[in-house]
Amino acid sequence: MKAIAMPLPLLALAIASFGIGTTEFIIMGLLPDLSRDLGVSIPRAGMLVTAYALGVTFGAPLVALAMARLPRKTALLALLGVFIVGNFLCAVAPTYTLLLLARILTALCHGAFFGIGAVVASGLVPREQRSRAIALMFAGLTLATIFGVPAGTALGQWAGWRASFWAIVPIGVIATIAVAVLVPRQAEAAPVRLLREFGVLRRPQVLLAMSMSTLSSASLFSVFTYITPLLENVTGLSPHSVTFVLVLFGVGVTIGNLVGGRLADWRQTPALIGIFLVYALVGAVLVYASHAAVPAIVCVLVWGAVSLSPGAALQTRVVDHAFEAPNLASTLNQSAFNLGNAIGAWTGGAALSLGASYDRLPWLASGFAASALVLALISALLGMRRTGLAVPAA
Repeated sequence: MKAIAMPLPLLALAIASFGIGTTEFIIMGLLPDLSRDLGVSIPRAGMLVTAYALGVTFGAPLVALAMARLPRKTALLALLGVFIVGNFLCAVAPTYTLLLLARILTALCHGAFFGIGAVVASGLVPREQRSRAIALMFAGLTLATIFGVPAGTALGQWAGWRASFWAIVPIGVIATIAVAVLVPRQAEAAPVRLLREFGVLRRPQVLLAMSMSTLSSASLFSVFTYITPLLENVTGLSPHSVTFVLVLFGVGVTIGNLVGGRLADWRQTPALIGIFLVYALVGAVLVYASHAAVPAIVCVLVWGAVSLSPGAALQTRVVDHAFEAPNLASTLNQSAFNLGNAIGAWTGGAALSLGASYDRLPWLASGFAASALVLALISALLGMRRTGLAVPAA
């Protein structure tokens, strides 16, 4: 598996994904502060995660279609403009409701940017290196978990949660300049035919890949949304120690993302099966490991490594099986991932509201990952039958 260098356009896309990833994940580190300042419960504050995810899920396809006739570079710049405005509004929002609405506005740029950006990234390298190129673009998102989220959390704890959103605004400006200067102009988009575009959703492999994205994300966010109170209340870590663990989680995410991209270019389906198997096991182990500092920290590091490692493989898989509508299919996969975000955050919050303790949440993560493993096996079986490698059913 030959490594590839990062072309400057990929670097620009990675900077943008760093800003967007920081915006998405920053709420997790600020959840207790937001809860106290806005006078809402932890589960209700967790709805800021759910609302953002639903904004991506339902808004991204509509935004992608609205921008379908624009050159891809122009679309990316417009989406970054929405990102900057949305974070500014988050920083100045005086109430919980207005913050919720500002988060939804910010979310509108998320899915479409990653969907269109993934198509741009895959077109910058040879076909056999597409998953690695997408992983390099997503590296900005994973690096956000190492630097952006812990730094934003520390800043929010020191200067108030609004300061974290103020700090994201200039990142958006830098990303916009980088995309404007470094990303080459893309070919004009073909005329949009809605029935043909959405017709790709009838294909079993497309639906299976998107469903795996949903379950993978639900597994992550059923726990990660509440990772700060879990580590503070169950593991007994101080707020500063939690920031350190979030950095380690980000290290694991970054390593897993890059390794997952390389494995996907090598053997995509076996890679997905292996990743989801490990994912389910780590979730179950975290139930018990969360009660002691060292096991919890090690488990969070490994959990981070597997949590986003299927991303590049699933993004490439969707585009491969929906090649007539790459922009929409790629964006819809981002919607599927964020639907899982919403499902995971809501499920975790519902479990807490019903009286579950924080240390029970990893069982949800394990269950979602095990369900994704089942779908990966079904997808593999369908692929074998399609190529005539399996014995036909009687």
